[in-house]
Amino acid sequence: MDANKKLEEVNRIMKEAGKDNNDFADAFMRFMGETMKPGALDAKTKELIALALGIAARCEWCISYHVNSAIKAGATRKELMEVGYVTVLMYGSQALMEMNSLLDAINQFETK
Repeated sequence: MDANKKLEEVNRIMKEAGKDNNDFADAFMRFMGETMKPGALDAKTKELIALALGIAARCEWCISYHVNSAIKAGATRKELMEVGYVTVLMYGSQALMEMNSLLDAINQFETK
């Protein structure tokens, strides 16, 4: 998986949604911003949770986006991999195969 390409695709669809339906794009971005800002949980913890859900959903776009965001929030490779292991424990072999996408994203984004 090319994690950078997946991240570009996330950004592309949000940009296009903004052109097509600015109200939708603005509402979604406000909702995401409010949800992911520090509160009872810090931003890194929220990104790690979102990453686990992205792995469970088998969403390469989500994995790329949240690995990148988690690293920016201070997550380490060890923490990201542990999120993968917990997801495998709870979700099974499908999540194990998504560890490939997780590794691709970590390897591409941790060097930035």
